[in-house]
Amino acid sequence: MKLEKLGEQLIVRLEGELDHHYATRVREAVDAAVLVGDIRKIIFDFTEVGFMDSSGIGAIMGRYRLMRTVGGTVGAFGISPRVDKLIAMSGIKKIITIYTTEKEATRGIS
Repeated sequence: MKLEKLGEQLIVRLEGELDHHYATRVREAVDAAVLVGDIRKIIFDFTEVGFMDSSGIGAIMGRYRLMRTVGGTVGAFGISPRVDKLIAMSGIKKIITIYTTEKEATRGIS
C-alpha cells in the first residue's frame, strides 16, 4: 500500500488481497494520515486488487464514516469486475463515488 497526498486528497494505492490483515494496515495508515493532515477526500486505487473480503468492506466503510465526521468524501477507481460485484452487494456504491479513471477521481480538490 502506498499513500499519496495531493492537496486535500489522499490517494490510497492498494495491492493484492484486501483481507483481514491488509485491511487492518489500511485502516491504521489512512486514519493516521487523515488525523495528521488536512485531508478532505480519500481516493482508493483498486487497480492492483484482485480480491476483497468483508474486512476490506469494513475498512472502506470505516474510512467513509471517518470522512463524514470531518466533512469529507470517499471515492475509488480501478475496480475489477470481481471486486465491483462485492462492492455493489455491500452497498458501498451507494455511499462513495466510483470513478472510471484516476484522472477523473483527482480532478479538482473537493
